[in-house]
Amino acid sequence: MDLLDRFVTLWVVIDPIGTIPVFIAVTAAMTSQQRKQTALLASATAFGVLLFFLLLGQILIEALGISLLSFQFAGGIILFLFALTMIFGEAKPETDKKAADADEDLGDHRPSPAVFPLAVPSLASPGAMLAIVMLTDNNSVALTDQALTAAVMIAVLAIAYVCMRLADPIIHLIGNSGAAIVSRVMGMLLASVAADFVLSALMEISANGL
Repeated sequence: MDLLDRFVTLWVVIDPIGTIPVFIAVTAAMTSQQRKQTALLASATAFGVLLFFLLLGQILIEALGISLLSFQFAGGIILFLFALTMIFGEAKPETDKKAADADEDLGDHRPSPAVFPLAVPSLASPGAMLAIVMLTDNNSVALTDQALTAAVMIAVLAIAYVCMRLADPIIHLIGNSGAAIVSRVMGMLLASVAADFVLSALMEISANGL
């Protein structure tokens, strides 16, 4: 998988544009400085979560005795289903804003909005965690390529931070409907990437077995 493929995959599953309406919803009552701190903390928390899966995800899989081909096959199917929810279900702005509303009902006991719902599950989504593990397979991906994946992940999260900092002008330009459309287009791209994961696993299994 080349640099562009990695970037597209991580861009789609992290979805910086789809996070913008969520950010606006959970920071509406905050000052400019508080919004800046929230955007930074959300990006940093998402980085920490995804870095955990980058470094330890495969170790956990192997500890459970799961073959990486089986994981790739199942992971591709799950990513495909995740993509279908982006295309046909509620778009990310609506679903994560509902999570934000539910979070508000918890009152003083709720976690920081930078952690939930911004960092998890908006930026570090289940799809992003899964994609990171699949892109850093020690048995088929060289260490330099894994480092490249980490660099791309950092770049996408940095873009997500910039998008949150510029949330108001961006949402003014494209609107909530525009953000939902972008999320659905990203779902189409993710479905294609997921299908490629499944087909690659099937061809490898057919050639060599599990």
